[in-house]
Amino acid sequence: MLDTTASDQTQAVLDDLNAALANGDAKAVAALFTDDSFWRDLVAVTWNLKTVEGPGGVEDMLNHQLASSGLSDFRVQEGEIPAEDGGVITAWIHFETGTGRGEGLMRIRDGKIWTLLTALYELKGFEEPKGAGRPLGAKHGADPTEKTWREKREEEMQTLGYDTQPYTLIIGGGQGGIALGARLRQLGVPTIIIEKNDRPGDSWRNRYKSLCLHDPVWYDHLPYIKFPENWPVFAPKDKIGDWLEMYTRVMELNYWARTEAKSASYDAAKGEWTVVVDRDGEEVTLHPKQLVLATGMSGKMNKPSFPGEDRFKGEIQHSSEHPGPDAYKGKKCVVVGSNNSAHDICAALWEAGADVTMVQRSTTHIVRSDTLMDIGLGALYSEEAVAGGVTTEKADMIFASLPYRILHEFQIPLYEQMKERDKEFYEGLEKAGFRLDWGADGSGLFMKYLRRGSGYYIDVGASQLIIDGKIKLAHGQVKEFSETGVVLEDGTELPADLVVLATGYGSMNGWAADLISREVADKVGKCWGLGSDTPKDPGPWEGEQRNMWKPTQQEALWFHGGNLHQSRHYSLYLALQLKARMEGLETPVYALQEVHHKG
Repeated sequence: MLDTTASDQTQAVLDDLNAALANGDAKAVAALFTDDSFWRDLVAVTWNLKTVEGPGGVEDMLNHQLASSGLSDFRVQEGEIPAEDGGVITAWIHFETGTGRGEGLMRIRDGKIWTLLTALYELKGFEEPKGAGRPLGAKHGADPTEKTWREKREEEMQTLGYDTQPYTLIIGGGQGGIALGARLRQLGVPTIIIEKNDRPGDSWRNRYKSLCLHDPVWYDHLPYIKFPENWPVFAPKDKIGDWLEMYTRVMELNYWARTEAKSASYDAAKGEWTVVVDRDGEEVTLHPKQLVLATGMSGKMNKPSFPGEDRFKGEIQHSSEHPGPDAYKGKKCVVVGSNNSAHDICAALWEAGADVTMVQRSTTHIVRSDTLMDIGLGALYSEEAVAGGVTTEKADMIFASLPYRILHEFQIPLYEQMKERDKEFYEGLEKAGFRLDWGADGSGLFMKYLRRGSGYYIDVGASQLIIDGKIKLAHGQVKEFSETGVVLEDGTELPADLVVLATGYGSMNGWAADLISREVADKVGKCWGLGSDTPKDPGPWEGEQRNMWKPTQQEALWFHGGNLHQSRHYSLYLALQLKARMEGLETPVYALQEVHHKG
């Protein structure tokens, strides 16, 4: 039987919501929300990525945005039926704005809205040419003046950046830049992606030999083209590199390899950037209207310097510089750090026959990859979930609908299950001397990642090597180098022919400081983190990833990064913001992020 009660309750709330919106009554809309409610908006209402809390937050947002947004016509998505579970009704919704169409997810509790996600997915009059609207691709009949697809494509590649200027310049050609480039291509936004590596995918190929995706394949699709059904669950880095290279060609991206940005400055009067790039030895000056730094979620490598480096007779590498284990068979290797890169490098060195010691400087959260798939991701991202109707796109929306303020409450029980399931595994690690943690509040990997982007390892085999004593452990901070090794602060000396500093990366806005100016970087402020007031993520509370995928304090400067999932999902919202500006649509931004910390 259909759950008519849930459907009726949902329709009643939607009717009241639409009536209040039609009347322009922000206070009446706010009264439909519970006291502990959350409205997360992705571009649709705020032209921002913003979460407001409680009726007061809703009312303030609508007082600023309701008149300009044209928000209306909330309705249950076609083919969807609201469902009730544990006193909470969940309903998939569609809605309209003055400039676009949106979708989202509403949760109703005690007859009022508890959580609401509103996400813009297309602009009216500028819909993507896909599905029934896809281009013909060729004109039938004889026309001697008609250029072929190849002729048009070659002309575009030869003229864009020279005879004509891109509207958007993306600096960074990894998965983030490529995903955004594909979205912009579909929206008709002239875009150039620049990358200093030799070809697309080299940002993966050039990493250490053993690198592979630690996320399952269902979590990692790019826009428009999903990985094949026979793709491995955890793809090796070189396979990912080949996929990214294929993707850039198939999606017809204007990708300038062997190109490095040397300087950038913004002319507010002209509303354009001047960006000088070195394109394979040729200096080219570009004048995009929008500049996107798609350099990942991290900044430049953090490679600390220690006394005695000049006398050390071995090699010192940052993890990003590590070429792989092949040259180190029989050598003594010390890896400073205990997160993903450190574990992967240690495992690969051990497999190559090296004597390996990991230096754990602080506690680390470990979760086994199969457990993460089964408990942490399986309900949303798995073959079983897809078979049950939870597509990747729907999973993205469900995950996005959980406000960051309370996301940890949903995560804690999952990690308690993981801890119990793998109890013997964790006991083995602790017995070996490995120092574990589960996050500041026991909420585990996802919250660690969102709050600071580090402090964890998704185990794909290295942990057992630690348990078995095959990867040795040391603890503490590095004090200095001797001629033959590393000296820790407690005086312990670790003999080494190779020292790998798996010491992470700085803030993304470090790239802005180097490319544009320190003044602009400080004006923008910290990138990444929620302001959760947990280690490495100081407050105040922001409630969204700082400066990511949304307007910043520097006009026409954007940041795009994160894992494959975030690159896929959030590239849509950034692309829509850029397209709207290109077309001259009004984009009044609500609650532009304030700057509290330099990053």
